[in-house]
Amino acid sequence: MTTRTRAIGYRRLMFLLAGLSMFGPFAIDTIFPAFPQIGAEFGADKILLQQSISSYLFAYAAMSLVHGPLSDSLGRRPVMLWGVALFALGSVGCALSTSMPMLLFFRAVQGLSAGVGMIVGRAVIRDLHTGPDAQRLMSQVSMIFGIAPAIAPIIGGWILGWGHWRDIFWFLTAFTGLLFIAVFFVLRESHLPAFRSPLRLKPLATSYRSIVSDRVFQKLSFVCAMHFAGFFIYIASAPEFVLHHLRMGQGDFGWFFAPAISGLVLGAYLSSYLAGRVHPDRQVNLGFWIGGVAVVLNLLYNYVVTSVSLPWAVIPLGLYSLSIALAFPVLNLKILDEFPYARGGASSLQAFVSTAMNAVVAGVASPLVSGATHSLAWAMAVFFLLGLIGWMWYRRSSGEVLTSSYMPAGS
Repeated sequence: MTTRTRAIGYRRLMFLLAGLSMFGPFAIDTIFPAFPQIGAEFGADKILLQQSISSYLFAYAAMSLVHGPLSDSLGRRPVMLWGVALFALGSVGCALSTSMPMLLFFRAVQGLSAGVGMIVGRAVIRDLHTGPDAQRLMSQVSMIFGIAPAIAPIIGGWILGWGHWRDIFWFLTAFTGLLFIAVFFVLRESHLPAFRSPLRLKPLATSYRSIVSDRVFQKLSFVCAMHFAGFFIYIASAPEFVLHHLRMGQGDFGWFFAPAISGLVLGAYLSSYLAGRVHPDRQVNLGFWIGGVAVVLNLLYNYVVTSVSLPWAVIPLGLYSLSIALAFPVLNLKILDEFPYARGGASSLQAFVSTAMNAVVAGVASPLVSGATHSLAWAMAVFFLLGLIGWMWYRRSSGEVLTSSYMPAGS
């Protein structure tokens, strides 16, 4: 195989895995501009509308425990295909919903399969690559994936401009249909039968017990969940923040998301560049330093002004998202490397922890704090501090250095 052929195959895999990771956040963010229309049609208040996010995320969290082990047993490719097909079915159900309970039900159906692309995609990356190469591909996928939350509400606003909120779900159906075709024709199986584990309840429970009881998993999954929650509290509160605090319209969500996602894309690019050049621990430390600056600026701004405005209200969010994109490729790969024969299961459990936390943020924390911008700023600060404490706990109590396969040549 020529170098050019390998490069084409690498790029195809990168874009495919990024696309598979995108349909999960697409399903969250595209409907934000439609909240007023949905609420008016079904007589739902903003708290009930918020449950369209939390019902999706709770289902996402529950099923995330299954995606990885299924792929460990049946292979990555068939699990991807069935997951994408189920998501498309849930999208059709949402488009045809005639009541709020029906919409919430099919949002949960979407959530059951929305995590398959991200969870199984991480396992695919680690199946095929190691060390800096794995970190580089993980970062590049994250960089493309990061565009999704920025363009999703913009697309939702465009669709509402010429159509109905139901058309958003028809768009999601078409998008996942294209992904199904791409997976069918492009994705090759990376987890060969010789390395697969039997799909039996007792071995699965034993494997999960060993993962959950692992100190590295406990600490790093806590770090990831808390650090990301500081970002997600703003994502979950986006309708309230954009429509009420910034006093903007349903087509203006891009002004809120663009800086945040720019931070994710820039951070992912830097992580890809630093792979093999900088010790991973230092890269995570840099991420937390930047996150700390973002938190302090956000608190100061919200206590200095009486009414928030662009661009100052969203600049700290962009810095915070950059800190996440720098730290997460290293943290995710460390968790996967801890369990070389159960990467799917480890990825599933990590996704469960993070998504369950996001569901609590969306369903409980966001309604409590989104009414005031300074409350949102304090929520971000608390989640960040918990993540930082978890990282310090990991570094001090374990005393571990990440494996030499991550180190630059000659280190």
